[in-house]
Amino acid sequence: MAEPLPARVTTPLLTLITQQALDEDYAHVAGRRALDQPRPSRGRPQRIAAVVIAVFGVLVATAAVQTAQQSESAQSSRAALVTRVEERRATLDRLQRRIERLTAAEQQAETTLETTRAAAVAAEGRRRTLALAGGYLAVTGPGVRIVVDDAEGGEKLIDKDLQSLVNGLWEAGAEAVSINGQRLTVLTSIMNSGTVVNVNRVPLTPPFTIEAVGDRRTLQAGLVDSQGGQRFLLLVQQYGFGFQMDNAESLDLDAAPDRTLSYASRTAQAGGPEDAEVGP
Repeated sequence: MAEPLPARVTTPLLTLITQQALDEDYAHVAGRRALDQPRPSRGRPQRIAAVVIAVFGVLVATAAVQTAQQSESAQSSRAALVTRVEERRATLDRLQRRIERLTAAEQQAETTLETTRAAAVAAEGRRRTLALAGGYLAVTGPGVRIVVDDAEGGEKLIDKDLQSLVNGLWEAGAEAVSINGQRLTVLTSIMNSGTVVNVNRVPLTPPFTIEAVGDRRTLQAGLVDSQGGQRFLLLVQQYGFGFQMDNAESLDLDAAPDRTLSYASRTAQAGGPEDAEVGP
């Protein structure tokens, strides 16, 4: 087997001339630079080393100074930060104590408010009860309606007869009573003026319609069992008075008009027997 030819044989002539010319040029330039460069003296490396060490020392000193300054600044900043933190903590403690005081005051106010509300509700209940019992509150409810009249034989009803009937209704559990639309109150008077019966100083003529609000399941039976009711029913049997009693699903009783005391008035100071001034 034949050996391969060398590259200088197979390389084209133009390429070979160009490569050899460039290589020779590079070699010539490199030789000239080596001849022209001066040889370093023996003391130059020592001077360079000294300069490098001096520069390094300056850098180290500068870094040390900057580090010290930064350390002092950091210490000052840390102290200021600690002071602010302590101030904020003290402020927070004061605010927390204030919140606790305000919370306690709010709880006390709520307790007082609840107590006041309960007292107001109780007072309103007592007021309504007294107004209802006193007749100064209009009412609506079930009850009984009684109509009574003079006897056919000429016997007339008088104030004491109606008083017995009304007292029997109160004993039976009536909550409100009226006679011919006149609401009975704690100040109501039933009395004769000649042959006329006056209720709340208003003259009334028979027949008399008595309306009583209460439990209609027990009101009639209670009237019959009461002392006043038995007395009145005895008069009905004895004199022949007209009498009719029926249950009513709903009765509307107007409130009694306010009545001003004619002789008694409250004084400025209350609590003693001198509260009322009574005239002749």
